[in-house]
Amino acid sequence: MADTQLMKGILEGCTLALIAEGETYGYQILSDMAAHGFTDVLEGTLYPILTRLERNGLIQCRKAKSPLGPVRKYYSITEHGSEYLREFRKNYTYVTACADSILNGKDIDGST
Repeated sequence: MADTQLMKGILEGCTLALIAEGETYGYQILSDMAAHGFTDVLEGTLYPILTRLERNGLIQCRKAKSPLGPVRKYYSITEHGSEYLREFRKNYTYVTACADSILNGKDIDGST
């Protein structure tokens, strides 16, 4: 996996974006991340992120019986989380464009 501090911030944003698509649960988030190439993300990485997002008021959690058995935690985004995600996306786009201009010799507008 890439640098852990860099990944921490990106994974928090990605987790929030997946939750923003609709109420979901931990295993589904892990599956969605793997489908997008984050195959190294494990429960030990995801659940602390979910705890942090909930503690910061960006998501909320409800417990309900799973159709397949035990009680499951379902996560949904809060209004504050939606605002945070909009800002995260804007900042991510800006930072990646700046880094791309340095690392790959591209101007911010994409030209070389």
